[in-house]
Amino acid sequence: MKTIRRWKRTQNAIGVSVALLAGLYSLGAVADDDHEHESVKHVLLISFDGLHEQDVARCIGSNACPNLALLAKSGTTYTNAHTPHLSDSFPGLAALVTGGSPKSAGLFYDVSYDRTLYAPSDSSCTGKQGWNVVFDETTGIDGENGGALTNLNGGGAFNPQAIPHALVNGVCTPVYPHNYVKTNTIFEVVKRNVKGARTAWADKHAWGYDWLNGPSGTGVDDLSRTEINSIDPVTKTNYIDVYTHTEKFDDLHVQSLINEIDGKDSTGKSSADIPTVFGTNFQTLSVAQKATVANGGGYLDASFTPGPQVTGAIAYLDNALGRIVSELKQRNLYSSTAIIVTAKHGQSPTDHSKLVKNGDTLSKLLEANNYLDPNGNFGQNNTKSGNLNDGTGLVDTGFVQTDDVGLIWLRDQSQLPAVVKTLKDNLSCNAPGICADGPQAYILYGAQLNGWFGDPARGRTPDIVVQPNPGVIYTSSTAKDEEHGGNAPDDSHLGLVVYVPHAHHAGRTNDERVTTTQVAPTILRLLDLEPELLHSVAIEGTRALPGFDREHF
Repeated sequence: MKTIRRWKRTQNAIGVSVALLAGLYSLGAVADDDHEHESVKHVLLISFDGLHEQDVARCIGSNACPNLALLAKSGTTYTNAHTPHLSDSFPGLAALVTGGSPKSAGLFYDVSYDRTLYAPSDSSCTGKQGWNVVFDETTGIDGENGGALTNLNGGGAFNPQAIPHALVNGVCTPVYPHNYVKTNTIFEVVKRNVKGARTAWADKHAWGYDWLNGPSGTGVDDLSRTEINSIDPVTKTNYIDVYTHTEKFDDLHVQSLINEIDGKDSTGKSSADIPTVFGTNFQTLSVAQKATVANGGGYLDASFTPGPQVTGAIAYLDNALGRIVSELKQRNLYSSTAIIVTAKHGQSPTDHSKLVKNGDTLSKLLEANNYLDPNGNFGQNNTKSGNLNDGTGLVDTGFVQTDDVGLIWLRDQSQLPAVVKTLKDNLSCNAPGICADGPQAYILYGAQLNGWFGDPARGRTPDIVVQPNPGVIYTSSTAKDEEHGGNAPDDSHLGLVVYVPHAHHAGRTNDERVTTTQVAPTILRLLDLEPELLHSVAIEGTRALPGFDREHF
């Protein structure tokens, strides 16, 4: 593939302009921004899952996160950054690395539905279509037949029961996560367009995040296989039981980055070039936010005053950031590495007084009216082991995914008008209501849904999206008081700090409304690549972040 870089486009003019440029440099007329632009050789992207903009402002203002404050002092803080309508981890990360919303990237949730797919067991694609796609902790081989997740690396291979099939040019073909994402990623673009580039990433699921490789399947040279739901051999529990245990998991990612900065692979066992684009996800803050207020989790008030667990989690994350930056400085890489700190998603509700947990009233209402199987036998909920990915689920049944949002794939799409009427007739928080009667709630369907997410008739997009009142979680669980996935303000309003070495406009704050999809084209701008090399950027017209959205910034 032809490398498309701006200097390539102007190479015919180089001879004419050399003398002029020399004169401009001698007069100091070349823009300072061009100098800092050329200095970026590496981009480090960090997602502190759950990090709200208010968390950034509060911790910097109170000196609770000195390392993040130093980055902000040397960079740009975007105070009005938002996710593109959905805030689950898949669309949240896809925004950051594809430049697109679910409409182009095609990722709505790690547990979703696709009407065009065939069951994992249907290797000839001759049965019914419609499959509940589950690319999470059970995508690793440890999850086969509902097995215990005993290995940190998920067992070292894909669980064949988690891999559905599709007809591709008449051939029944397995659909791995990298086949499922519809557009390419920054990792693929950088590898194909920067000579000698290397890419790396670490995330929370060992095999479900294979989609980061992009459709080529090879975008990430070093995709760290770490599974947060695996059983810690020391404690015999998984790493999300309490935030201090999650720190141990996140420490693995810190060490992966340090190894990569030191010229090794993520394991530290082999020599490797320092990645051109690399990064990781942290889960500690998310776990602390979800913990019940009664146990010290979440926030103390509507002003984002952190409770004890969130306070501890933010301190941990800032210390981890400090360790990473310190290693960059020690290896003389800080002056050539841009650092972007943000989040895949926030968490809701931070104001505990808004919390409503009436159970999954949305699914119950759909079942009661025969829009989904009245006995709950839809998607893969009816499995032999009780595990979502044991390969025995039903096909062609529709599906509903709920957290603090509801995504509905109807088994009979002709029922859409009737379903919408039923939902609108039951908006209150009183049973069997779905608690979507407030000014910030909505039921999305038809033309508006098509505009946001694409046409459900194509198979991937939900028929209906229900955004309940902020604070509503469709669960009766007593284990957590916050969730994410939807478009509530606390889900979608995120922290975003961009540090570029040698910036002469350091320490500025930008309050323009931006979306996290703008991070991906910004990364390409920093590396002197055309943002439109990303398919989602070209499809959705995504701009780089303000300050990085011009030919020369």
